[in-house]
Amino acid sequence: MTQHMLQEATIAEQSGRGDDAIVGGLFHDIGHIASQHRMFTMEDTSDRMHEEVGTEVLDGLLPSSITACVRYHVATKRYPCASKPEYFRRLSPASIKSLKLQGGPLSTDEVATFEQNPDLQLIVVARYLDDTGKRPNMDTPPFQHFAPIVQRVVDRHF
Repeated sequence: MTQHMLQEATIAEQSGRGDDAIVGGLFHDIGHIASQHRMFTMEDTSDRMHEEVGTEVLDGLLPSSITACVRYHVATKRYPCASKPEYFRRLSPASIKSLKLQGGPLSTDEVATFEQNPDLQLIVVARYLDDTGKRPNMDTPPFQHFAPIVQRVVDRHF
């Protein structure tokens, strides 16, 4: 999971996405690591709610735009599944399984509400970066590489 998070941050940095996308990517799955329930497996029969755990860990430590990438991480998978059928066809078997446990695609009303989120653009970028950050053997810098970027985000928002 840490490699996946580093991949997302690295891809965001390499593609010039900006500090908020980099930091959002770096921490988007922190709930898997912090959760007492640990990471998703294909044998799961219920959602582990990693987005809620991650939000609890980061609230007050990082700006709300970054915690939104964590808080709405699951919703941003459910969102394009409702609005873009081609997105659903690209999901891995594990993502399809977790999507079912997480409530499936958003309803029409949920889509309308979700689109009112002031951080919509950033959290959708984080979702698409998440989809790209699943590369076997991708070289990434260590977490320390991103420390100055995290500090810039914190300094800018607090």
